This record gives sequence, C-alpha cells and structure tokens, in this order.
Amino acid sequence: MIDRDLKRSLGQMIKSVQVIGAADKGVQRLYTSHWFNQIAFEDPIVLASVSPKHDTHPLIVSSGRFSASLLAGDQIAEGQYFSYPGRRFEYVAEEFVEDWKGLPVVPNAIAWLDCEVTQRVTAEEYGGDHDLFFARVTTVQEGRLKEPPLLYSARLGWRVTGDPAREKGVSVRDQLLARLDEPDDGGDN
Repeated sequence: MIDRDLKRSLGQMIKSVQVIGAADKGVQRLYTSHWFNQIAFEDPIVLASVSPKHDTHPLIVSSGRFSASLLAGDQIAEGQYFSYPGRRFEYVAEEFVEDWKGLPVVPNAIAWLDCEVTQRVTAEEYGGDHDLFFARVTTVQEGRLKEPPLLYSARLGWRVTGDPAREKGVSVRDQLLARLDEPDDGGDN
C-alpha cells in the first residue's frame, strides 16, 4: 500500500494525455495514458508504461509497435472514454477511432506517433506493476499542433494548458548569463 503523503505528493504531478493504441491479427485496442514520455531527442525514443492487465498490452508485445495520439484540450471525451477498459463500454464509440498505418488512433489529435518497440522491461525486472516499453518513433503525422494539450493530475483532475508561465520577452536564462558577465565585486557569495 502506497504511503498517503507520497500518493498525495505524486498526485500533484501534471502530465499531458495520450491515447496509446495497438493492433494485431485484426484486433485493436486503445487506452488513455499520462505515463508516456519522450526520453531521447536526436534519436526519437519514447517510453510507454503499460499494465500487463490491460488488453492493449498483449497486442504491443505481439506486434512490437504502438501508436500514440497526443490529445488536445478539447478531447476530454476521448480521454475519459479510453481511460476505462473498452469492454466496459462494449466498444461503442467507434467515432473515437480511425486507422493510421495499420494502427488505431484518435481522430483530430494534436499529432500521431508510430512507435516501434526496441526494448521491454517487465514489471518483475524492476519491482513495479507496469511493463516499460522503450520505442523509436518511426513516423509522425502532425494534426492540430497549435491546440493546447489535454493534461491530467491524479489530485487536480483533467486540465487544459493555460497562459505562459513566464512574461513575454523575459528570459531567466539570459538574466543569469548576464550575471556571469558582471565584474566580481570581491564580496563573499
């Protein structure tokens, strides 16, 4: 059982929302995730954390690939729909799914990624409860890139990105670099 304070603290973390999809032998499944991240830049590698209990998991394992639909802030219905096992809804929302390169994706997303699994680390290997899938992004399709993304926090719930956090034209990095150029006044720092 997770410590209450730890759970509340981790619940403050807010992350963007994606729908991860996989297909194999005519079966396709999707689930909402906020545990999907870019972990390398020059060689575009992503990491998806997937529960072995989820019906998408065996499709990722068998096919070696998955899609990621990056959801926009106005896609709360899609985000909530795929946050429950599809069988619970008897797969009724077909309008939330389309085919892209043989993978299921959510229409009208910010972007879509086709990801090829390069390594799987099982939950048993690291003592967790989700398998970790490292994958190379092989194809990207831009969608509504100018739309703000949908966000999620266990404590704060569903959110849409808001105003910029810094004042326009103000760069803390530039201010810090300028301080490096200032003459040393000989004082203790």
